[in-house]
Amino acid sequence: MSNSSFCTTPRTTERALFAFAGFMVLISVALTVWVHPAFVWLTVFVGANLFQNAFTGFCPATMVMRKLGMKSESESVTQK
Repeated sequence: MSNSSFCTTPRTTERALFAFAGFMVLISVALTVWVHPAFVWLTVFVGANLFQNAFTGFCPATMVMRKLGMKSESESVTQK
């Protein structure tokens, strides 16, 4: 077996952030379709947060993940 990272549990804050954002987008689209059209604003919020994170590096979800004990990519590499 190879040591591929395909379909592994997100173990770093960066991977977990993408998984969380993708999950939130899917949930918000489902809520928009089946509950109320105003839930589209949740999708807009998630997208805007990802966009500003690309430029500033600030993300509240990542801060929560760090408090829960997750490591960043750079921290995981230096531990090996």
